[in-house]
Amino acid sequence: MMKPLALPILLFVLLFPSQLYVYSIQILSKSKLQKCEKVADSDQQLNCTNKIVINLAVPSESSGNEASMVAEIVEVEENATNMRTLRVPPSVTVQKSAAFALYELTYIRDVAYKPQELYVKTRKCKSNAGADVVQICERLKDEKGNTIDHTQPTCCPCGGQRRVPSSCGNFFDKMMKGKANTAHCLRFPGDWFHVFGIGHRSVGFSIRIEVKTKSQVSEVTVGPGNRTAASVDKFLRVNLVGDYVGYSDIPSFEDYYLVIPRQGGAPGQPENLGSNYSMWMLLERVRFTLDGLECNKIGVGFEAFNSQPDFCSAPYWSCLHNQLWNFWDADQNRISRNQVPLYCVQGRFERINQHPNAGSHAFSIGITEVLNTNLLIELSADDIEYVYQRSPGKILDITAPTFEALTQSGTATITTKNIGEVEASYSLTFDCSGGVSQMEEQFYIMKPNEVVTRAFKLNPSSDQAANYLCSAILKGSDFSEVDRAECQFSTTATTLDNGTQIPFQPPKTGLHGFFETLKELWHKLLEGLTDFFTGENCRTKCSGFFDLSCHVQYICLNWIVLVALLVAIFPTLMVLIWLLHQKGVFDPIYDWWEDHISPLSPPPHHHHNQQVYLKRRHDPHHHHHKHHHHHYRGGRMTRHPTETGEADYHYFLHHVHKDKDKHSRATKSSLMAAEMMVEKQAHGASDLNKNGGTLVAPAIHHHHRHRRRSSSSNRILHGERIMLDGHHHKRSIAAIHDHHKKHRQKLME
Repeated sequence: MMKPLALPILLFVLLFPSQLYVYSIQILSKSKLQKCEKVADSDQQLNCTNKIVINLAVPSESSGNEASMVAEIVEVEENATNMRTLRVPPSVTVQKSAAFALYELTYIRDVAYKPQELYVKTRKCKSNAGADVVQICERLKDEKGNTIDHTQPTCCPCGGQRRVPSSCGNFFDKMMKGKANTAHCLRFPGDWFHVFGIGHRSVGFSIRIEVKTKSQVSEVTVGPGNRTAASVDKFLRVNLVGDYVGYSDIPSFEDYYLVIPRQGGAPGQPENLGSNYSMWMLLERVRFTLDGLECNKIGVGFEAFNSQPDFCSAPYWSCLHNQLWNFWDADQNRISRNQVPLYCVQGRFERINQHPNAGSHAFSIGITEVLNTNLLIELSADDIEYVYQRSPGKILDITAPTFEALTQSGTATITTKNIGEVEASYSLTFDCSGGVSQMEEQFYIMKPNEVVTRAFKLNPSSDQAANYLCSAILKGSDFSEVDRAECQFSTTATTLDNGTQIPFQPPKTGLHGFFETLKELWHKLLEGLTDFFTGENCRTKCSGFFDLSCHVQYICLNWIVLVALLVAIFPTLMVLIWLLHQKGVFDPIYDWWEDHISPLSPPPHHHHNQQVYLKRRHDPHHHHHKHHHHHYRGGRMTRHPTETGEADYHYFLHHVHKDKDKHSRATKSSLMAAEMMVEKQAHGASDLNKNGGTLVAPAIHHHHRHRRRSSSSNRILHGERIMLDGHHHKRSIAAIHDHHKKHRQKLME
């Protein structure tokens, strides 16, 4: 009878799942032991068998092609002398998937992505006003037509110091249209997000063990949900003992909410979370208000918005800060500066929801920490040997762009290639000179002619600009060096940013501080004088010429001089006009006005005695008096001696009286001029009586016409030539003397 020799194999497998640091299957230890079976509580002999224990390290996401275990059963002892080969040597392959952390989700509510405050400039605003008054801020209603509480607008008066500055208009607008005001309301347009509570976490992965023989294949899969398994033919048994605790904890999000964009626009719990992971965010629970009664939190409601104190004097959009869009924008700014986001899931974690059989309400992230798993494999065999494949490799390229020290993390990208003919495992190290943080070695697998790129984060410890020298070393599956390459990278100095906070510089004391103060005062004085004369601040800060407060604040010299000139030009112009008036520059204008607009005609009782005289060309004395008559309107005319002389005298006295009213200082001079004219007329009459000829009166210049001197008292006007009749001269002279006395008395009064 043949005794089957069952030699199970006990394997303690250390499994290291890692995203960046992948390890190939390696034998850690190998030993023999005797396994004994006890079936009853007695002292009978135990049934013992020989076992081989192999401690293996299996990488995550391992295909199993780069390393395998081959178990070969050579023979069994049929009796004391015969040995027979029982089976074809089987091969055993162990594979492990990437590890992940799976979190339970509980739906909480939906929140708006960007709540907005809307306002309408209106009149006669009331909380219950309709759309004709408050427009978009009209109270909201539900599906049944009922008014929703706290959705009414909040009315604020007009003015420049209000929530939204607005003009109050003029008095007539208030009387006719009503007082101006603004209506403010909270509305939720745009996108909405689902809010989920994050609960208990569990670690997930799967280990697949496959045994191949000539006739069949035995396969089992174990994991945290299925710790033990056996093949159908009972040839293979596997038991997952447990996991070892790592150096760092797996992230726990019990104090966080997960927010996910709502699909389709329908409120309520979603049927599917979708795959737009770029909008998924993890935010602390304290940033939310589930009842909507707190301002500046996600989920703020109508009641909190309308009930905020000092509503009309508070800034616009108060109570609506720290919303989802604020955190999203903040992370986008960090990403644009090559920094890790603080709230967005994508970019902060990897392999999101890539676990097998992911449900519609699941959330998982990949675990990058090394996780050790204890695995027991029992296999009937006589011997086990470990076989690995080795292949050469080469470093093709290294790139390390320049970046800002401390603010950003640099990235060195290394491209390698398997130049051999078999699939093999490799390790890559990147070692830099002093001043750069140490980087861990990376393990990965490459198929024949496959090109793989690996990245290393560069974190220099200095904030200054510097150059660094680094070496990349590629190792094969036997840990021997396959290829080496060197590169350089540089950093720029860190640019310090204080944000809205201004650093405080304490005042310097002592002698050094005294001189520093003098130096600062001198510089400020020079800058102030330069700006005072150049007006650079005024041109850059003042909006226009009429910005009075700005020009006064910055003491704009150019503006002050220009305004002073404009102000001084008006009184100067008035004084100049008055002086020109005193000098008689405007007398021709006055004469033209009197001659054409308001001419003075002779008295009406003399017009029947006036005759049209002959022109000057018939006068034999024309050439002797030509220079006295070029300003007459109608040329020289001859009149009746007696009546014409009297009329001319009245006309002359009228103009003397008029000149007195205009120039009081010339009163006496005008009177003297009248007396002189009378005397000359008297003497002329006497000469006429003697000679029987024609008396020619001397030319008298009116003060409104040609002046020989600037003083109005010495002005003499051209008089008309008076023709007197001989037999009437006595009566005319007497009348003239009598009229002259009366007029002189009036002037003296």
